[in-house]
Amino acid sequence: MKSELIVDVQPKEVSIALLEDSRLASLQKEARNIAYAVGDIYLAKVKKLMPGLNAAFVNVGYEKDAFLHYLDLGSKFSSYSSFLKSALDDKKKTPSVSKMKLLPEIDKNGSITDQLQPGQELMVQIVKEPISSKGPRLTTELTLTGRYLVLIPFGDKISISQKIKSTEEKLRLRQLIESIKPKNFSVIIRTSAEGKRVAELNNELKTLLQCWEETVARAQKATAPALIFEEESRIVGVLRDIFNPDFESIYVNDPDVFSQIQKYVSLIAPERSDIVKLYEKPEPIFDHFNITKQIKTSFGKTVSFKSGAYIIIEHTEALHVIDVNSGNRSKASNDQESNALEVNLRAADEIARQLRLRDMGGIIVIDFIDMSKPEHRQQLYEHMREVMSKDRARHNILPLSKFGLMQITRQRVRPALDIVTAEECPSCYGKGQVQPSLLFTDLLHEKLDYLFNDMNTEGFTLYVHPFVDAFLKKGIMSIYRQWKWEFRRKFKIVPDQSLAFLQYRVIDANKNELDLKEERDVDSSATKKINKASQRGVDEEK
Repeated sequence: MKSELIVDVQPKEVSIALLEDSRLASLQKEARNIAYAVGDIYLAKVKKLMPGLNAAFVNVGYEKDAFLHYLDLGSKFSSYSSFLKSALDDKKKTPSVSKMKLLPEIDKNGSITDQLQPGQELMVQIVKEPISSKGPRLTTELTLTGRYLVLIPFGDKISISQKIKSTEEKLRLRQLIESIKPKNFSVIIRTSAEGKRVAELNNELKTLLQCWEETVARAQKATAPALIFEEESRIVGVLRDIFNPDFESIYVNDPDVFSQIQKYVSLIAPERSDIVKLYEKPEPIFDHFNITKQIKTSFGKTVSFKSGAYIIIEHTEALHVIDVNSGNRSKASNDQESNALEVNLRAADEIARQLRLRDMGGIIVIDFIDMSKPEHRQQLYEHMREVMSKDRARHNILPLSKFGLMQITRQRVRPALDIVTAEECPSCYGKGQVQPSLLFTDLLHEKLDYLFNDMNTEGFTLYVHPFVDAFLKKGIMSIYRQWKWEFRRKFKIVPDQSLAFLQYRVIDANKNELDLKEERDVDSSATKKINKASQRGVDEEK
C-alpha cells in the first residue's frame, strides 16, 4: 500500500492528511495558536473539591475549570506530592527523583479530600482537550512521550507494547531498558522501539530525562496557573504519533515546517530523510493531491460509497449515530439477505475510515441493514473488528444486538473533526441577495486596483474558484492578460477548489493573507452599477 503524508501549513492552522493509495485515510487539523492540548503540563491550583464526585476542579487558566478525578491522581501520588512540595518550598534547588525514597501507594478507594485541599499547587497534565462545554481533563500521573519510549516519574516498572509479538524481542528490550533506566522512573516501550539499538534508546531516554528536569525547574519559577511543558513543535508532535518509515513521501508547503520535519525524520530514521519534500507550486497543495475534493465528499451528514449505497452520520452530545442505507444500488442481488450482507460489509469499511477521518470518539451506534442469518451477523462483526484493527485509538466493538445495532466505544481525547461542507455565500454573507455573477470580474478588477494603487502591493497571488479561473484565462486576449497589460505589475491568478463560486482570497509574497473584507463586496461599485441601471429603468418608465 502506497502511503503519503501531505502537510498544508496556513497562517492560522496546519492540516495533515494521510493518503493510502491516494485515498484520504486520516485528516488532522491543529490550530497554530492552540492552547490546552493533550500532553501539555501545567502548574495549576486546586480551586474546589467535590466529595460527591470524588474529584476536584483545578484552575489551569482555561475559562472552565479543569476536572481531576481521584483515580487520575495515580497510585504514586504520595511520592509525587512529597517531591512537588520539596521542589516548590526550596526554589533554589531542584530535587532529584532518583535520590528520593518512594512512599507507599495511595488507597484506590480513597477520598479526594484525603489527598487535596483548596489552594494546593499541582503539576498536572492534560489527558483530554476541552470538549463542548466541558473544561480539560487532567492527571497528576505525568508522562513524557518520545518516539520509542514513554518516561513516567515515581515508579519502577517496565511495560512493553502489546503490538510487539516476538517473545525474544520483548526480552531483549526489557533487559536493555533495565540496564539504562534511571532509578524511580517507569518506562513504557513503544512499538516503534522494535529492533532499535541500545544507543538510539539511550539517547532518547536521556532527552526525556532532561525534559523532565527542565519542566520541574520551570515549575519552581512559575506562578500558577502556568504552562511549564509543551511539545517543541505541535506539528512534530502530531507527526511523531503517525510517522511510519514505510511512507513513500512527506510533502510540506512551508519552508520552516519543512526544516522541522526533515530534522525530525533525520533524527529518527536517517536513511529516510529524503522522503521529506518541499512543495513550491502556486496551486494549493491539497488541490494538487486531490484532497480538497475528497474532504468535500467525505464530510457532511450523508456519505456515499460503492454502488449507490450511503450512510447518514448524526452527532449528539452523548453519542454518534450512523444509519446504513442501500440506496438505489445498480448491482443489487435478487437475494435480499446477500444484498444486505454486501452493503453492510462495504458500509463497515467506510465507517471504519470515517471514525479515523473525523476522529469520532465516545459511543458510536450503527444501525446496519437487518440480516436474519446468525452467520452473516457474525461475519459482519468479525469484518468490523478486522477493518478497525488499523485504528490507533483504543476502541471496543460489541456484536450486533437483536435489533441489528452495533455499539462501538472509541477513545476520545479531543473534539471530533466536523467540517461543514456547505458553503456560505461570499457575496451576501447570508443576507439572501447577491450581486450578479456577471459583475464578479468588475469586483475583482476593483480589488486589483485597490491592491496596486492604494496598498502599493505586488507579487501577490489571487485565488479564485476553478470555474472563475477558467473564465478569466479563456482565449488569447483573456481578461487575465488584459489586466496584466493594464496594471503592468506582478501578480498571479490561481484556482483553489476550497473556495465557493464567487469567493476569492489574496496571499501576499510573504504568504500572509490580505484582508479585503472591510469594504463589503455588496457595497462595491459593482453593486452601485446595478442600482444605477435600476434607477435608469424607473426614469424611462416615468
